[in-house]
Amino acid sequence: MRPLEGITVVTLEHAIAAPFCTRQLADLGARVIKVERPGVGDFARAYDTRVHGQASHFVWTNRSKESLTLDLKHVHAPEVLARLLKNADVLVQNLAPGAAARLGLSFQALHETYPSLIVCDISGYGDDPQRPGPYRDKKAYDLLIQSEAGFLSITGTPDEPAKAGCSIADIAAGMYAYTNIMAALIQRGKTGRGCRVDVSMLESMAEWMSYPLYYAFEGAEPPPRAGASHATIYPYGPFTAGDGRTVMLGLQNEREWQGFCASVLRRPELAGDDCFNSNAKRVAAKPALQKIITDTFASLGIDDVVARLEEAQIANARVNTMRDVWAHPQLKARERWVSVATPNGAMPALLPPGMPESFEPRMDAVPALGQNTDAVLAELGFAANEIAQMRAEGAI
Repeated sequence: MRPLEGITVVTLEHAIAAPFCTRQLADLGARVIKVERPGVGDFARAYDTRVHGQASHFVWTNRSKESLTLDLKHVHAPEVLARLLKNADVLVQNLAPGAAARLGLSFQALHETYPSLIVCDISGYGDDPQRPGPYRDKKAYDLLIQSEAGFLSITGTPDEPAKAGCSIADIAAGMYAYTNIMAALIQRGKTGRGCRVDVSMLESMAEWMSYPLYYAFEGAEPPPRAGASHATIYPYGPFTAGDGRTVMLGLQNEREWQGFCASVLRRPELAGDDCFNSNAKRVAAKPALQKIITDTFASLGIDDVVARLEEAQIANARVNTMRDVWAHPQLKARERWVSVATPNGAMPALLPPGMPESFEPRMDAVPALGQNTDAVLAELGFAANEIAQMRAEGAI
């Protein structure tokens, strides 16, 4: 038995943060009913067509869900939502700021009727009526939150900032929504009462920025943008081998520096060189040391460089492309890839990390838009003629 079997989640979601949260609840066995706009659905369905004609973001974050189409502003919507919430354990939403409240779906509006319901609101800047803040109603997208949280100020090259290559602010918010819903379910098991979970993308990202925030404590200089290198440790970053491939390596202490000089550079005398015999000196002499390392690696292929680093027990990694990760030998050896159905054919999907061995994660199909509408409405007690009328009127 999966730990969340018997738990029903109703979600008014789009994009990444909320769908990533609810997909992880589905991984643990929860029933997730995804309410989508008739005709178009979650706008993430149209981001691209990379996976058998389907959007890469969507197939990643929406497996194991049921898709119910419903126009939330239609006259029939309140009755459908009321029946859905009657048997729901969790409501998740990341609609535009204030939209859920205007629809009567705030925790305050729902709690008296559904006292055990957990309501999770995900927004850009937080939506607490007692502490709204000046940014509450601002639109928020991943790149904008990366910027507001200071992430771009420390990421990139000295000449130009860079965003993260994946939706890191959305992922952060989705993870905090997921973990706090789990905590709320545990608490409800003790008290019988639901609660509100208010997740802010800005606050999630600011928490992940705590190291650079403390590094810049009381007006101190922040970590400089250092590309893919470490801002305050050297050598720690990417180096190119003679075959054009890039290896990432990192030294943490003087013992490793000595091993690096002896086994990797094959120049043990450098370990005691007064220009390089502490991390601070190596950072100060970065251009000179970088030339020594790149000159050594120029005559070696990446396999040779990695072999020397392994011999010296220096932490290292290949800078892999997406093609390399698809074929990663460690993922293959640990059997992390499984097949998941989609409306346009099966696709590979990674098993969720860290699952207990006591159960298998749920890895069901990615739903087509509205695939489960009729079945869910019939389950809620709507007759076939009522469902047909709602469809004719554009409610579903």
